[in-house]
Amino acid sequence: MKKTINSIALIFVLICSFSFVSNAQVHSDAALRRIIEQDKTSRDARGNLSTLSAAEHALRADVYSTNRQFPQAREHWQKILDVYPTNASVMPKTLFGIARSYMWEREYEKAVFWFDRLTKDFPGTKDGREGLAFKGASYVRMNKHAEAARTYEQYIVMFPTGERVETSYLNLIESLRETRKYDEANRWVEKARQRFSGMPTETNALHARLRMELYRQNYAEAVRAADVLLNRRNFANSMTSTDEVKFLKGLALEKSNRKAEAISVYSSIPDSLSSYYSGLAAEKLSKLNSGGQLQKTGKVSTSMTRDYPVLFRAELIRSAKSRGIDPRFVLAIMKQESSFRANAKSPAAARGLLQLVYDTAVKYNKKAGYNNFQADDLYQPSVNIAIGSVYIAELKDEFGGMYEAIAASYNGGEDNAARWLERSRPKEPGVFASEVGFAESKNYVFKVMNNYRVYRELYTEDLVRR
Repeated sequence: MKKTINSIALIFVLICSFSFVSNAQVHSDAALRRIIEQDKTSRDARGNLSTLSAAEHALRADVYSTNRQFPQAREHWQKILDVYPTNASVMPKTLFGIARSYMWEREYEKAVFWFDRLTKDFPGTKDGREGLAFKGASYVRMNKHAEAARTYEQYIVMFPTGERVETSYLNLIESLRETRKYDEANRWVEKARQRFSGMPTETNALHARLRMELYRQNYAEAVRAADVLLNRRNFANSMTSTDEVKFLKGLALEKSNRKAEAISVYSSIPDSLSSYYSGLAAEKLSKLNSGGQLQKTGKVSTSMTRDYPVLFRAELIRSAKSRGIDPRFVLAIMKQESSFRANAKSPAAARGLLQLVYDTAVKYNKKAGYNNFQADDLYQPSVNIAIGSVYIAELKDEFGGMYEAIAASYNGGEDNAARWLERSRPKEPGVFASEVGFAESKNYVFKVMNNYRVYRELYTEDLVRR
């Protein structure tokens, strides 16, 4: 599964930091096996790593880190710190790699320390700028939102034309909201609108205001914020859409007991299988109009079984349904993650049908019944589905059965999904989806849930064609 921040996969940032290493060198299973063997012979009598060139240490660290074997990567980065502390060509990337590895492992205090050192030592580099932005993100994951707000404001001041200045404005707004400094958050919404007028960031800032007012139960203000967005009609490349804003407006009207207006807004969302909010609007209309009878949306035809097949049925029934997971949801993830290719591997070293990464799989392999486990075992469908089902079952328990939150966590990380769920008021799927803060994760939720909707139309929970 892919872990992301904003619209860029986090691992892509790390890979790009080592531009002198080719993708083939970094990503392949053969590259990983090669450096493991090389490291066995690159040690002294006491088992300590021999000193190699700075570039070779950086290469091996990169191969390990992109395959999510972070302690092994840090062993090589430490050699660079010890032997090549004045090598400006590798030091920024080394500090960034160490910090990001701790962030991946959710050791956020350690990550903050290394990001802080990176920015102080190399403020004139892209890595130094990235370090400050990721320091803010680490504070967010520690629920230290006041510190995060100060960090994002620091980025805006220090790097007014930096690569992440737009997201720093937006993250500052969100951090101020988390600290309940709503007036200050709204002032930064206006600053973002002035700085990025007519750009997607202006739309995103207004969307942040809409979600904030909905969370505060200021429904009249939420309706006004939605109308400002709808009147602008400028959603291209933003984090929201016409359908989403209409749904949130309809919800605010509904909560204000303005039922007729809510029905009108929900009805204005086009009936489409490709729109996540279309399905939610149909559910709302069913409840408001007919006391709870759910109507079908879009058009599901028998020809769609070609694009939505049932594969690995026995494994899914055995591993998923036995753990209380709808097998159709697992198929929805599988379709999105690997297109049912058992040998698939992503740039983030996710493997197999459900695109599991090694450091996640080793948390669940024994519970899934596989005590002797190697990363390449994830290419076996039975192993991948079994371990993935244990993981999804854990997420289902953690998020109260909300499949949207499971999908968001699967793609964007558990701590992020937990924070987005906490920010959701009311805790409805559509509100949660609007709070997902990474563009890739949000689109992932939409795609998985749309897949799931079609699978439910086509098949029973036992994966039998209706």
